[in-house]
Amino acid sequence: MDLYQPRNEDEVLAVVQAAMSANTPLEIIGHGSKRGLGHAVDAGATLDVGALSGVIFYEPDELVLRARPGTSMTEISALLDAQGQELAFEPMDPAPLWRGNRPGTLGGTIAVNAGGPRRIKAGAARDHVLGFRAVSGRGDIFKSGGRVMKNVTGYDLSKLIAGSHGTLAVMTEITLKVLPKAETERTLLVEASSEAACLKVLREASGLSQEVSSFACLPDGAWADLPPGPCALLRLEGPEISVAKRFEDLVARFGPAGRLDDLGPLASARLWASLRDAVPIAGVEGPVWKVSTTPSAAAAFVEALRGAGVPLARWYYDWAGGLVWLGLERGDAASAEIRRHLAGHGGHATLMRADDEIRAKTQVFHPQAPALAALSRRVKASFDPLNILNRGRLGLEA
Repeated sequence: MDLYQPRNEDEVLAVVQAAMSANTPLEIIGHGSKRGLGHAVDAGATLDVGALSGVIFYEPDELVLRARPGTSMTEISALLDAQGQELAFEPMDPAPLWRGNRPGTLGGTIAVNAGGPRRIKAGAARDHVLGFRAVSGRGDIFKSGGRVMKNVTGYDLSKLIAGSHGTLAVMTEITLKVLPKAETERTLLVEASSEAACLKVLREASGLSQEVSSFACLPDGAWADLPPGPCALLRLEGPEISVAKRFEDLVARFGPAGRLDDLGPLASARLWASLRDAVPIAGVEGPVWKVSTTPSAAAAFVEALRGAGVPLARWYYDWAGGLVWLGLERGDAASAEIRRHLAGHGGHATLMRADDEIRAKTQVFHPQAPALAALSRRVKASFDPLNILNRGRLGLEA
């Protein structure tokens, strides 16, 4: 299989146009750290944008950064950290879950619309993209957005490209909004008698005025090097004096719910990075699912799976119960059971990791309603009429 490694936008354009002329489908990769997500790509050549890297400009005072898609997220994080800033959507480090040793790239992060535990408050990657340049499957260079957020009439292409998994265009530049890091953070750990009790704490906390930025529940805290047993985790961020006062308020509120503990700034940061990267379940032998549902239904959904004999090895809850990470024992992905039980609660399930054989026979992404699937195909056709970019990644041809 031919490998193309363009060094600039014009070379990307040339590769895409040549692929169009030869009707050769391309697999688009950066570092390849997320190749295990989605269906295997039907490709005759690889377009590797890893060499298309580097920060184009970074203006800390304006809270704006522009970089090329092959830029390592490690490089971007270090640059922002030196200025006390960050990407507030908390992009996932793919290494633990997909068992790799290469960091993710900016292009891959936007392509999968990454978002971490702070998503309830800060949103996902698409909410922080100010603009981009790209080469479409039509062989055209186009751009969207700019350096500041504006209210405009028309399509927000950044929202469309984020989460498209490289099936619509090859990004060549990405402009992001960055934000100041919080002065400090602390996490209140509530050890309760059951998962249901912990999830109740999360739902109650999500409606309070204490501005909790992240809400998680572990059925066994030992999976994250915490005390064993069910625990609820509430993260507070901001100025130190504000965090201290809000923390006291939460202690007073949830003291009767169970034993309380205080994770200071360093322990708190390590914990939420672990939950962001799915570390508590990354070591399971079988497939890994990411399920979005209503917070009030999460515990019942998991219990229904266990009652149906789905071989769960580990699981935990994020987004106040609105997100469930499921790690299965070695074997089949159990997609029919998972989606059948999810249908009664609403939401969607994505197979985040499985071996190639299982992914080949499983709908990795949640099946779309017929009208939405038809719209997705029309969007794909408008950007990539010959279907040469990451053909088959989303399974829309099925």
